[in-house]
Amino acid sequence: MAGAAAVYDRALLLGPKRNDVLTLEEVERYGRENFGDPDYVSVYGLRPSDWYARGVRLLGRTVVECTRDRLGNLIGQDVATIARVAVDAAPVVVDPFAGSGNTLVWIRRHLPGSRAIGFESDRAVFTATMRNLAVLGIELDFHQVDYEGGLRGLVLPDGSPLIVFIAPPWGDALTKTSGLDLRRTSPPVSAIVDLIVGAFPQRPLLLAAQVYERFDRSSLSDLAAAFDSTTVKLYDIDEPGRNHGLALLTAGWSQ
Repeated sequence: MAGAAAVYDRALLLGPKRNDVLTLEEVERYGRENFGDPDYVSVYGLRPSDWYARGVRLLGRTVVECTRDRLGNLIGQDVATIARVAVDAAPVVVDPFAGSGNTLVWIRRHLPGSRAIGFESDRAVFTATMRNLAVLGIELDFHQVDYEGGLRGLVLPDGSPLIVFIAPPWGDALTKTSGLDLRRTSPPVSAIVDLIVGAFPQRPLLLAAQVYERFDRSSLSDLAAAFDSTTVKLYDIDEPGRNHGLALLTAGWSQ
């Protein structure tokens, strides 16, 4: 079964099904064969059979790449724990690689009153996500633009702190031997961080970069030098060796 799952996983992410809308059977098959759970791709607070019945549809690449509910909830909790102690003004939360928008949905659930902004450069993913959000009545400030254009054009209210969830495509940055190297993502996480710090030098910043259970800690150390604090959270919700985590970096943020 493992071999079949690996082939199916690759077909969804890289093959002809990459930009296809998947059936409910295909979504559940992906979860069952790769993670032993047909409900693995639960998003927007709904398990696959429920979101599919409501009219939500996901592309093959989104099924593989999206932040599912269980992980999104934990990310939202940890971001909110830091954000709540910091400032009086409502934060602005940005996801420069928003995809399904599910991470933003969960962060905002834990930070009521925050403004959530997502950027997505791929037209097919953007169109599908906009439709899904409309079907479910979820309001996000969602734009079809790449991360550079979106961040450079971002206008923030005076006094509002900025929270950015950073999860660019990993591609070859994740290997079985060395784990995840944040310097090799596409684009490198450092390039995204430099852009944010340069564009908002006086703004309280909370950056939440998605990491893997095994990752090159030196690639995080390179980023941490410019920040006041760094915390790493790992989420033990998958089998060992396949868990995700979060690196939380703050600058000018009250503690």
